[in-house]
Amino acid sequence: MHQRSAHRSLLVVGSVAYDDIDGPFGFHKNLLGGSASFIARAASYFTKGVAIVGVVGDDFEQRHLDELTALGVDCSGVERTAGETFHWVGKYAPDLATRETLETRLGVFGSFAPKVREQHRDAQLVLLGNIDPALQLDVLRQVRSPALVAMDTMNLWIDIKRPELMAVLAKVHTLMLNDEEARQLANEYNLRTAATKILKMGPSSVIIKRGDAGALLFHSDGVFAAPAMPLADVQDPTGAGDSFAGGLMGYLAYAGDLSPNTIKTAMIMGSVMGSFAVEKFSVDGLRDLTSARIQQRFNEISDLVVFDRVTL
Repeated sequence: MHQRSAHRSLLVVGSVAYDDIDGPFGFHKNLLGGSASFIARAASYFTKGVAIVGVVGDDFEQRHLDELTALGVDCSGVERTAGETFHWVGKYAPDLATRETLETRLGVFGSFAPKVREQHRDAQLVLLGNIDPALQLDVLRQVRSPALVAMDTMNLWIDIKRPELMAVLAKVHTLMLNDEEARQLANEYNLRTAATKILKMGPSSVIIKRGDAGALLFHSDGVFAAPAMPLADVQDPTGAGDSFAGGLMGYLAYAGDLSPNTIKTAMIMGSVMGSFAVEKFSVDGLRDLTSARIQQRFNEISDLVVFDRVTL
């Protein structure tokens, strides 16, 4: 990877937020968060064609958007409106394996109605963050003919907006969700069985994110497992899944094709970006990366699964 490409454009629709995080490394307040913040930053290392749609309040610091713009991300689709920016407060367990939501203040995000600008409606890749599925459907009505639509979701929507969620699933190519959400959506404990049921709901592939156990890709031709990087220092897992999604979609935009082998490589690149994200708080782990550092970690993760086939 020598330079960012503009082979395919990527439209990201999601949240831009502030996070307060408590855990084994102390209490950190007003950290930049939200799915779009992590996705766009991770993807920006691979493609010049990233644009985001979101909303922030009048309390949101402009420097955050300016920094994304300096990275080449088109932030013209981020609305600023009177009120408080979406704010999440959470606490992690000492082992960082689980977290508890202490407070969620939707603020202006509670009345968010995504508006896709004319220059973004022809985006070739679309990533729908885990917003209300009714809003995801509205975005799909606004874009024209993307080559790939991927979506994320969460327990809340599976629980209270299942009919709307099923309508979105019928229209997208790829669903990304974590293992707990996959089990809840399919009402199955076994992940392979759950993925099989989800594929019958509409998407042609399902990516199940499993934290430090890596990620699984299920599709009609089988299963692919992308490992996670064993790290010596993990501080903040908050943006890991979104950074994974940004790395994956960004690499697909960079590569310019959607072949099965390219998607597998993109899965590894997703693991790369997720591994950088968790090493520091907020988006700091994704700051100031170089192609050389990304390539080095890609090679390190790839080496985790290199072995010789033998015949017994």
